[in-house]
Amino acid sequence: MSLWSRRAFESPARPRLTNMASAATLPRCTSVRLPAVAAVVLLLMSGTTVRASQGDKEPVYRDCVKQCVRTNCTGARLRGFQSAQPQYMALTASALASLLNGLACLLMLLRYRGTVPRQSPMYHTINSFSLVSLNAWFWSTVFHTRDTYLTEKMDYFCATAVILYSIYLCCVRTLGLRRPGVSSMVGVLLILAFTSHVSYLTFVSFDYGYNMAANATIGMVNLLWWLCWCWQNRRTLPYWWKCVLVVLLLHGLALLELLDFPPMLWVLDAHAVWHLSTVPVHFLFYSFLIDDSLYLLNTEKMGVKVE
Repeated sequence: MSLWSRRAFESPARPRLTNMASAATLPRCTSVRLPAVAAVVLLLMSGTTVRASQGDKEPVYRDCVKQCVRTNCTGARLRGFQSAQPQYMALTASALASLLNGLACLLMLLRYRGTVPRQSPMYHTINSFSLVSLNAWFWSTVFHTRDTYLTEKMDYFCATAVILYSIYLCCVRTLGLRRPGVSSMVGVLLILAFTSHVSYLTFVSFDYGYNMAANATIGMVNLLWWLCWCWQNRRTLPYWWKCVLVVLLLHGLALLELLDFPPMLWVLDAHAVWHLSTVPVHFLFYSFLIDDSLYLLNTEKMGVKVE
């Protein structure tokens, strides 16, 4: 036994004992040493069974960052991803916002049905558009409540369906009432485009960057089409400004989706703020649809050419 280990068991205030005294006290020394050694061994053994997070060295985290950089997340978006707060409350806020959008859409659809007669030329097309929108908000609520492979796909696909149907709605209003064949052909093309879009994301690659670019392109076509029609009819339709304000608000507020910042108070991230901001737009949009449907009904009764 070394000098340092022997001194560890000696009291500094007690003088050194003789050999006989040491022999007499040997059992006492052993009774102290064995529990201490056993405690150290148990501590080391328990330490080998403890597992902790590797933080930013975690392979899953590092692979996620690499994929983010390689696909659709660089610069400020990457920094936002790395510094993001826990997303649980943010997802709850997004689910609540989606639910509010769905309720607003349903409320205004019921108001539309109660105000506009079925004989209005746009009645059935607007009802179909409302059902497509309600379906999209339903899946958005489900997805933000429970994120799974199926709910994510349904959320993305149904959102694209709303944008495409909005183009069809615009086509029927601007061209289809006078040329039904044109709106029918456009409808077939939109169905083919939607089928191709869903097939690519499902069977080839679920590319978030491609999905965003495709929806932005479709939305821009929708925006320009509505704006051109409103500008042409600004002198004959006193409610034209409602349509202009709706399309500008929808596409302007969609820019919030491009932002990436930590959730405010751990609740409101960019996505949740975007969904919440679109709730009042439903009331203005259906106000325009009601005014326009009643205008079309009156002009049809009077035999006036539809613009």
